[in-house]
Amino acid sequence: MTESPFNSLSSLAPWRRPNHYAALEQYRRRARFYDLELALLEPIRHWAIDRLALERGDVVLDVGCGTGLSLAPLLEAVGAEGKILGIEQSPDMIERARRRVERNKWANVALLRSPVEQAAIPVIADAALFHFTHDILRAPAALANVIKHLKPGARVAASGLKWAGPWRLSTNLLVLQAALQSVTSLEGLGEPWSNLARLIGDLRVEPILGGSAYVATGTVAPRRPARKR
Repeated sequence: MTESPFNSLSSLAPWRRPNHYAALEQYRRRARFYDLELALLEPIRHWAIDRLALERGDVVLDVGCGTGLSLAPLLEAVGAEGKILGIEQSPDMIERARRRVERNKWANVALLRSPVEQAAIPVIADAALFHFTHDILRAPAALANVIKHLKPGARVAASGLKWAGPWRLSTNLLVLQAALQSVTSLEGLGEPWSNLARLIGDLRVEPILGGSAYVATGTVAPRRPARKR
């Protein structure tokens, strides 16, 4: 029997791991209004993309691409020579991303509908963006699959919600309210980037919005050659 979808605050217990079925249901409900809901937080998206320091011709993974809101600013940075691959498990969200791509006739954007940990990523990329993808950042298998498809020296940026300091009660209430709509677990919300830091090592974290959100950036270390036996 599969676990019942996210439908209450109890599903957000701090010890619970992200729930695939709950996320699908959550984003099925949100898809129609998602772009409007995130409108006030758009500056965070642009800060994260700016910190990727993208160049013309770069290949970028937009991990958990949702309705495709990051595609236009990513394409502006990489130009017609670059490529974007958006990965999204929600059929409702990625359908809206597909419409966005078709409407804008973006020939250098591809979309892949799959849970990130199972995604058959067909490229080795120069950069990866994780924008408001808390559940993905708390899934080590998903992160490992992305990192192995990045070049040594590839840039990574992650952004999203986080708990503010314990004394910031009113701020944390706002974080909780937003989390109820956007994550399926509170696990790791104190340092959502911690799993990513273990994989790339040099992560730099910038708290923003009074500590209720963050942008974290780093680069993928060169791979060590296998030892000869």
